[in-house]
Amino acid sequence: MVVVTLPSSINDLSVLINEATKTNSREFLHLVTDIVQLMVDERSKAGSFRITGRLVRLPSIGEAIIIGDLHGDLESLRYILENTSFITKADAGKKILMIFLGDYGDRGVQSAEVYYIVLKLKALFPKHIILMKGNHEGPNDLLACPHDLPVHLRKKFGEKGSKVYRTIRELFNHLYNVVLVEGKFVLLHGGAPSQASKIEDLAFAHTKHPHASHLEEILWSDPIDGVTGTYPSPRGAGKLFGEDITDNLLKLLDVKVVIRGHEPSKEGFKINHGGKVLTLFSRKGPPYYNSYGAYLHSDLSQKIGNATYLLEDIHRF
Repeated sequence: MVVVTLPSSINDLSVLINEATKTNSREFLHLVTDIVQLMVDERSKAGSFRITGRLVRLPSIGEAIIIGDLHGDLESLRYILENTSFITKADAGKKILMIFLGDYGDRGVQSAEVYYIVLKLKALFPKHIILMKGNHEGPNDLLACPHDLPVHLRKKFGEKGSKVYRTIRELFNHLYNVVLVEGKFVLLHGGAPSQASKIEDLAFAHTKHPHASHLEEILWSDPIDGVTGTYPSPRGAGKLFGEDITDNLLKLLDVKVVIRGHEPSKEGFKINHGGKVLTLFSRKGPPYYNSYGAYLHSDLSQKIGNATYLLEDIHRF
């Protein structure tokens, strides 16, 4: 069991930012290795979550902060942590979760610092942090290209950067495919797996890959309005999927809304399929040049019919 002592100054976010900026390869490797073990323990002992394979089930209680793609944008992560008071609330034992939809690094020059902070938060508040897999944390045959995380790690850690990268690749194997908030949401990075017929297809998508398309579509697919079925994706992996595919997934899981990341949006978020799909993109700046980033800060106990019920809970910055 990984035990991390909470420093008295943790509520000062600048301390954590400073740690991330100054960390060396030895400290970083130790943190990543600790989180791998923590996540192994979390599944084997069930922890505070109900876990099946790589699917987490959550009850509809407490607060949830849901964060889309960060891609190495430290300032966006800092903003979210400051404005949600997550650290203060988690430290006080409040019922609050922070759920990351994946894509922590790549595309941003502070990818190492973002990873450090996200993993340190998991170490400090393991019952309050859920780490999901994005397409930039996928298996070798589904990994996004270009994949510049190794470059950022070598720039940060010099010749030790390659070892750090290999260790992070091990971490990728332990991230969750899907989070299910019972009766409310299904959270995944990309899109609805069009051939899924039972919940196990999502929970064990990583074991069925590459013989089944479930994992590829969970990580890579995008919703498109005005069509039925699926179409080839211009991304080169995953599918473009219509509202009927979303309907099938929602019915299968008995939930109302798909919450996902993966897709840049000028406004930081977008809604598809008549309010059944909500996309969150939580970083700003090049190479995406979206005008806003956005995250969701919601009371999980509130009644919802579709994503429009969540508009007041979407925070743009």
